[in-house]
Amino acid sequence: MAALSAWFWNERFWLPHNVTWADLANPPPGKEYPKPGHLLAALPLALGIFVVRILFERFIASACARRLHIQPGGGRRAQPNVLLEKVFTSITKNPDSRHLDGLSKQLDWEVRKVQRWFRHRRNQDKPSTHTKFCESMWRFSFYLGIFIYGLQFLWQSPWMWDTRHCWYGYPYQIMTPGLYHYYVTELAFYWSLMFSQFRDIKRKDFLIMFIHHLATVSLISFSYANNMARVGSLVLCVHDASDFLLEAAKMANYAKCQRLCDFLFILFSGVFYVTRLFIFPVWILNSTMFESWAIVGPYPSWWLFNVLLLLLQVLHIFWSYLISRIAYKAIMRGKVCNDVRSDVESSSEEERNATEGLRASKGENGTNGHCAPARARTQNHCSW
Repeated sequence: MAALSAWFWNERFWLPHNVTWADLANPPPGKEYPKPGHLLAALPLALGIFVVRILFERFIASACARRLHIQPGGGRRAQPNVLLEKVFTSITKNPDSRHLDGLSKQLDWEVRKVQRWFRHRRNQDKPSTHTKFCESMWRFSFYLGIFIYGLQFLWQSPWMWDTRHCWYGYPYQIMTPGLYHYYVTELAFYWSLMFSQFRDIKRKDFLIMFIHHLATVSLISFSYANNMARVGSLVLCVHDASDFLLEAAKMANYAKCQRLCDFLFILFSGVFYVTRLFIFPVWILNSTMFESWAIVGPYPSWWLFNVLLLLLQVLHIFWSYLISRIAYKAIMRGKVCNDVRSDVESSSEEERNATEGLRASKGENGTNGHCAPARARTQNHCSW
């Protein structure tokens, strides 16, 4: 284990030339440099966030949903039927024509009636609009709160106004309490998303979002470990800027406030484009690639960090394209349309139009939106 640890924490990978871990072990009196062990505090905090979320959704968000006439409970339930229930639980939830014909003959039902039963039975296990509203309200509250905190903290930080301060004196940069709290809270939130994803609304992109959350946790931890927290805080803030707007648009959609939903989605799209396609490359990538090269110089983890940020920018472009498709369809249809992650089935095109809406990231921070408008965040939410 000692050999593995020594290999993983190789100074020549993590730190600039002529800098060692021992150099960072003795900060000035009363000061602190980032240490990887500090990040362990995010795990109990993530558990605390998870508990707060459960209480928030159960009491605060649920009360708001009822005030908006979004009642708990699902839609129409399938009538009890022992044979169909056995087929549904042990054979298939989406019977093909052969199964449908056989069941139709056994029950003396029309094939259409059997299809309708299976549709109702599948929807019966899906979360209600009330559940989805509560989930979105929690995310909206956290994203808005952390964005306000991050913006307030960065407003007083010199690297907000001159990104070269991200590299002056690097890596001997003091970890201030405000920066530490910002970083660890963001990290804990994404750890909590990994915990809660197994009880959240199940979507088709479950595995993709799990990988996204894992990548976000890895990037935040990586940037903290080699003391790139200053530029990392800028990345987090840029990604947080649009996430709460997406969740607000989804809440408006669940509350059937279509005009407000459309307005918020357009606002979200505009903020997403500005922050991910302009501010991120012009402000942040320019600093991490060119200003840092001139002030600090490249080294192995510097290359890895910039490659990951460039890949993130490629994802921003891809998500922007998907958001643009949704916006175009919204204009053509007169309202924000559904995305491919919709988990509600309907018996007709009219029913689909009535239930479809904004269901998006990563950005995620991010960011984080996609045909899942931007739940890849955008989640994404992407966030990183």
